[in-house]
Amino acid sequence: MFNWRVVDDLDTITPAQWQALNTQGNPFLSHAFLSGLERFNCLKNQNWHPSHIIIEEDNKLLGCMPLYVKEDSYGEFVFDWAWADAYHQAGRYYYPKLVSAIPFTPVGGTRLLVNKSHNTEAIKKTLLNAALSLMDEKLYSSLHILFPEKQDMDVLTESAGLKRVTIQYHWLNKDYRDFQDFTDALTSKKRKKIIKERREIQSSGIEIERLNGNDISNTQWHIFYQFYCQTFHRKSGVPRLTLDFFKHISKTLPEQTLLVMAKKDEAYIAGAFAMSDSNTLYGRHWGCNQYVPNLHFELCYYQTIEYTIEKQLRRLDAGVQGEHKLARGFHPIAMPSSHWIREEDFRNAIAQYLDRETPIMQEHIEMLGSHLPFKLE
Repeated sequence: MFNWRVVDDLDTITPAQWQALNTQGNPFLSHAFLSGLERFNCLKNQNWHPSHIIIEEDNKLLGCMPLYVKEDSYGEFVFDWAWADAYHQAGRYYYPKLVSAIPFTPVGGTRLLVNKSHNTEAIKKTLLNAALSLMDEKLYSSLHILFPEKQDMDVLTESAGLKRVTIQYHWLNKDYRDFQDFTDALTSKKRKKIIKERREIQSSGIEIERLNGNDISNTQWHIFYQFYCQTFHRKSGVPRLTLDFFKHISKTLPEQTLLVMAKKDEAYIAGAFAMSDSNTLYGRHWGCNQYVPNLHFELCYYQTIEYTIEKQLRRLDAGVQGEHKLARGFHPIAMPSSHWIREEDFRNAIAQYLDRETPIMQEHIEMLGSHLPFKLE
């Protein structure tokens, strides 16, 4: 039997202790990333209240679950606003709720971090049961574990979590030698379109720079941050990440940080931010101060595909939304999440809803997959 407790400040745990559990090196599960969100005011006033569950034994960290109390559903990318509306119409409260996820970041990965030298199955079950106990004790409406890895899903399914499927888009590296090797695998029409888009950028006088963390100056971060904010402002959104957070990540995770910047007439006009681990490049944010046709595709897709091939990574994760990604060779991927609803009547209603939604999502994923641009083998 393991003892657990809740911490609301990740800096109370040393980076070395936390990183010993992040064995896959996922940058978004790193102590630097998660504690940076807290330290540099990305969560303050954004309704992400840290309530991480940790398990310790003899002052040694055995397990942890990144966990937050939420009072809305922003920044989660598994949309449950309709569930909240149903609660409201019934005169009940959907918020606050518990969410295990990476704030503002729709990437997969373990949500049950464990010390591999101990009984991993028992630690994972204790972490989940602790979160469920917290839900019951505090009368939170629900617990949501978003985009967990497959190994987590076995434990989550055993504990009667309601499974939901959403769609993300991943480019898969099939041992391509270079970008041309990739485009050679496409149908003639799609290949010519990509080549044309890239040539238009190259002939427009735009220069492209790829910079890792140690190579990015303060000035370049300031410029990129302006682009990042403008993207949200154009869509009437709120930029959640702060400039100090980006600088912090650049210093603490330099080899895992990538900034792709576009320059014209010696002035930067656009930029894209990505992070990586030993297997995957994760495309995250983009912005610009002037519209140039196809520049978004060049920075966010073609440059990052080239980088993925050059670094011999297996995958480029382009996140959610955007069926236009299919034409660039991104596969639609089913991403699971697990949900526990505390009140039985709502739990049964949502279970029925998911019984109807899941086959529709699966059919949609199959339909999207039929539009991939690759030659028939």
